[in-house]
Amino acid sequence: MQIIEAVSHLLKVAATDLPPDVEAALRKALRTEENPRARSALELVLENCRIARRERRPICQDTGLPIFFVTAPVGSSHQGLVEVLRQGVRRATEEVPLRPNAVDPLTGANTGDGVGDGVPIIYYSQWQQDYTLVELLLKGGGSENVGADYKLPDRSIGAARDLDGVRRAVLDAVFAAQGRGCPPYFVGVGVAGTKDDAAVLAKRQLLRPLDERNERPTAAKLEERLLCEINELGIGPSGLSGATTAFAVKAGFHARHPATFFVHVAFGCWAHRRRRLRFHDGEAVFE
Repeated sequence: MQIIEAVSHLLKVAATDLPPDVEAALRKALRTEENPRARSALELVLENCRIARRERRPICQDTGLPIFFVTAPVGSSHQGLVEVLRQGVRRATEEVPLRPNAVDPLTGANTGDGVGDGVPIIYYSQWQQDYTLVELLLKGGGSENVGADYKLPDRSIGAARDLDGVRRAVLDAVFAAQGRGCPPYFVGVGVAGTKDDAAVLAKRQLLRPLDERNERPTAAKLEERLLCEINELGIGPSGLSGATTAFAVKAGFHARHPATFFVHVAFGCWAHRRRRLRFHDGEAVFE
């Protein structure tokens, strides 16, 4: 399979077929949900997933902005890979089809092919491995709109510069979002010394498998506590109330400046479209 074709296929799979752990979480929520409205919402979501998989059509009409996290061998061509990803997006936009979501903010014109200045969004790094890892997140507009930034301390929510302050920020963000970002949510938390680093770090957390436990015990305990407290809010599927407001909370921590403490809360909607592939010796392996 050619590289551009592989990227296009990656986008197609992400847009039309939920990852197994995400669908399993939806099914588990349905089994345990007692609220009739929440059960109805989950049943419709799962039926939508079945139809999308059967007909190979996008799960949601908002096929999102493609965000690529690329890790390539040292010495790889960064610009060459960027062009491959852009061509893959163009091809998938035409063939899947994906909704073209690249709009020029100055003119309001849609490019029509899913590609524009800065789109797709690509975060690139290198490592000592001999293969390239491409991780894709299709980020819908609704879930992105409810993302939130916090600068601690924040008196308005009683948050100090500590882990309890992070906890308060996350709960405030989820409560403020209510059902506008299409819950049940996947919540990514980034804590860092600059706003931009915190935001990217939070989005990276959305790539983690649902059963992956944080390597740092203190962070793992915070994730577990937050998930319990978020689900106690009772917002529920589609904001209709119920037992499941979030499926997972994943948090990442980067070193900060002594005078700064930024928290970003990123949301993934129930249609949590993440996929990955590896390129090695010209061969594409989908994971």
